[in-house]
Amino acid sequence: MKSAVAVFPGINRERDMARTLKLISGTEPAMIWHAETALPAGTDLVVIPGGFSYGDYLRCGAIAARSPIMDAVRAHAARGGLVLGVCNGFQILCESGLLPGVLMRNKALKFICKDVYLRVERSDTPFTRGYNAGQVVRVPVAHGEGNYVADEETVKRLEGEGRVLYRYAGPDGSLDPAWNINGAVNSIAGILSERGNVLGMMPHPENHVDASIGSTDGRGLFAGLADHFKRVA
Repeated sequence: MKSAVAVFPGINRERDMARTLKLISGTEPAMIWHAETALPAGTDLVVIPGGFSYGDYLRCGAIAARSPIMDAVRAHAARGGLVLGVCNGFQILCESGLLPGVLMRNKALKFICKDVYLRVERSDTPFTRGYNAGQVVRVPVAHGEGNYVADEETVKRLEGEGRVLYRYAGPDGSLDPAWNINGAVNSIAGILSERGNVLGMMPHPENHVDASIGSTDGRGLFAGLADHFKRVA
C-alpha cells in the first residue's frame, strides 16, 4: 500500500497518521506539503489528517481546500484512487467538493475531546472491510466543528445509497440522541463519496491502533485498507 499524507499549515495529526500507516502497512508514507502540485507516482491512498489548517480561519478547511495539492487529490479521486479525510481532513474534503455537506459548530458550541462509540454500518468497502457490519468501536474525537449538516435531499441520497459508514452510537450500537455528541444529522460520523472511494470521518481511528498505549479499535480501518490493496495488487 503506497500512501501519501497531505500536510497543511496548522495540521497537527500528520505524524500520528504516518506512524499508523507505517505500523499497519510496513511502508513509510510520503509526506506531501500543501504547495506541491502532484502526488508521488503510484500513490494508492491519500490521507488528509486532522488538525487546524490555517488556524480554522474563514471556515474550517476552506483555505486548505484551495491549496495546490488539492487539485492533485481531486484528480486522484477522479481516477478511482482512495482518499481518507479525518477530522479537519473531513472538513477539507467537504470544502473541496469531494464530499457533500458541511461540518458546523458542535450543538453545545464547545470543543469535544473524548472517546466515543461508533457503529460500523457496512463491511463491504475498502474503509470498513476490517470490521463487521453493526460492530461498535471506540475511538477518540477532538473537534469544535463536527456537526455534519446537509440538505434533506443530500441526506436522503446518502442514506439510500448506503454511503453513511460510521454513526455515533451507544456502546450497544443504539442511536439514542444522547450519544450523538455533536448533533450531526442522523448521527453521521463518516460518509462515502458517490463512487465509494473517498471517506470523510470526524473521529480519529489512527490514535487507537497500538495496544501498548490503549485501545486498538481503530486498527480495523487501516488493516482493511492494507488488505484491500493486497487483493487488488
